[in-house]
Amino acid sequence: MHTQIFNLTQAKANLSAVLDLIEKGEEVIITRMGKPVARVVKAEPKKERSFIGLYEGQGWMAPDFDEWPEEDARALGIID
Repeated sequence: MHTQIFNLTQAKANLSAVLDLIEKGEEVIITRMGKPVARVVKAEPKKERSFIGLYEGQGWMAPDFDEWPEEDARALGIID
């Protein structure tokens, strides 16, 4: 990767060409009055976040989770 240096006037006048360089992987330094003020590099696409398995291993369920208390089960007619 090469670094290209442009003063602010050059960068503004040649913005399209500057962006072409950046898209090709070049690093661009923009200066103001001879001093660097910005380093511009190609933006990387944001990675898609997957939520599959995001909370894996973080939950807990009681072994009797789906068992009704006998009194409630009788009242609901689940058991005789």
